[in-house]
Amino acid sequence: MSKLAFLFPGQASQYPGMGRDLATNCPESQEVFEAGDAALGHAISKTCFEGSEEDLKLTENTQPAILAVSAAAYRALETRGIVPDYAAGHSLGEYSALVAAGAVEFSDAIKLVRSRGRYMQEAVPAGEGAMAAILGLSPTDVAEVCRKAAGSEVVSPANLNSPEQTVIAGNAAAVKRAVEIASQSGAKRAVILNVSAPFHCSLLAPAQQRLEPDLRGTKFNDLRFPVITNVDAEAETSGQEAREALVRQVTLPVRWLESIREMIDLGVRIFVEVGPGKVLCGLLRQIDRSVRCFNVEDSASLRSTVEKIAQARAEVAET
Repeated sequence: MSKLAFLFPGQASQYPGMGRDLATNCPESQEVFEAGDAALGHAISKTCFEGSEEDLKLTENTQPAILAVSAAAYRALETRGIVPDYAAGHSLGEYSALVAAGAVEFSDAIKLVRSRGRYMQEAVPAGEGAMAAILGLSPTDVAEVCRKAAGSEVVSPANLNSPEQTVIAGNAAAVKRAVEIASQSGAKRAVILNVSAPFHCSLLAPAQQRLEPDLRGTKFNDLRFPVITNVDAEAETSGQEAREALVRQVTLPVRWLESIREMIDLGVRIFVEVGPGKVLCGLLRQIDRSVRCFNVEDSASLRSTVEKIAQARAEVAET
């Protein structure tokens, strides 16, 4: 039988109104939003359902909001008897994956990611850091571009997303130089991203130092199913090791391409993006078009995905 993996999105998947339909139509999802509101002491549900694009772009809001929607979508799937063999989350999404796997309580995780967002925001003064997406160059070529562009500053691969897409991060001037070098080196596109901080690079060391005691003070359990961690691209079932991976994740690159390939090697043929948007399904198509990817972000996509998983499993059973 082909295996099933859940993928949990990270920042940039948010949109106004996300999660409202799930909360309206799935009581178990509504309970997740209520738990998030209680844990934070303010209505993160209202930010998801009614907040503007600007509200949702603030990293301190973005991270708990996406976690809440992803956990609400996961709870709806779990209630319908659908549990994955493996899971992975893109950056922030790793927290959602660990909540789903039972490694950390949702109420603890949502407080952690609110702090994580604030620490990341405050680590680098506004305007001093940047990120850019490089399309059409291999990860190895992008690493070489960063080496040439760095000089005395920081610029390095931050998200190794697919064979065609690598996101870089670092000092704003160095990122700008890297974009120019990448364009001259044959990149299809090289664009500065509209983000609030240079995530997953050494400039975020102050954020990592602030987050580490919070993570160490949070109870982590062993996992109900393996989560493929961003930093190692390997399956992890130990709560202790999962926590260590989250500490290191702040300044190290997201090895998404390797993580997806690892799950395919482990026999995964059906993927479900659990949470807002379809960014990860898009990346999956760039990595391997032979596997299937569905998504769950509202009651319509939930119904459709439950049916499609059943059909896909029946087809595989017949072959």
